[in-house]
Amino acid sequence: MDWAVLLVFVPTFFLVSISPGMCMTLALSLGVSIGVRRSLWMMVGEVLGVISIATLAVLGVAKLLLSWPLAFVAMKVIGGLYLFWVGLQLLRSKGTLSFGESSAQTSSTPKALFLQGLLTACANPKAWAFNVAILPPFINFESSVTLQLSVMLVVIASTEFICMLIYATGGRSLRHLLVQDDGAKWLNRVSGSLMILVAVWLWVS
Repeated sequence: MDWAVLLVFVPTFFLVSISPGMCMTLALSLGVSIGVRRSLWMMVGEVLGVISIATLAVLGVAKLLLSWPLAFVAMKVIGGLYLFWVGLQLLRSKGTLSFGESSAQTSSTPKALFLQGLLTACANPKAWAFNVAILPPFINFESSVTLQLSVMLVVIASTEFICMLIYATGGRSLRHLLVQDDGAKWLNRVSGSLMILVAVWLWVS
């Protein structure tokens, strides 16, 4: 995988992962309610779900792009548009988060936590939309897709796990910061602006 592409992909995926969402909110609430160590089961399930989605997204689109090379250009445009739209939504967001009581009171057995993380990741429509729209443009289909996908999956799994650890470890103090409008707005504005910059990069590259 080209180093220049990797240097753009890593911060892009980190911004997506660290932004408040279903999985990060779940990690935060579980970190508060049952602790980081027990929450690891949920994190393993969530990471498995995310890398499964990423694999299906890349391999499914790869066949299309190999048959129709011009589709690659279309994917870059679509991916850029989607990322630009996400950035705008973050910039316009009021920055509020909701923390339901249900996640803190669910069964905390290892199996239940693992399934909760797996199902949360797989049922997240934003995860599917992002992976289908954004991952293919980072792949050079004239080189080994297997090698590039392997590198991307390592980055994705590591980033997701690190971000969930940050949320879970932050516990109540991080939750207190993010539920404040000013704190969430600042986080969303920074993430949104950088996502828009990456969208522009996809269009001009």
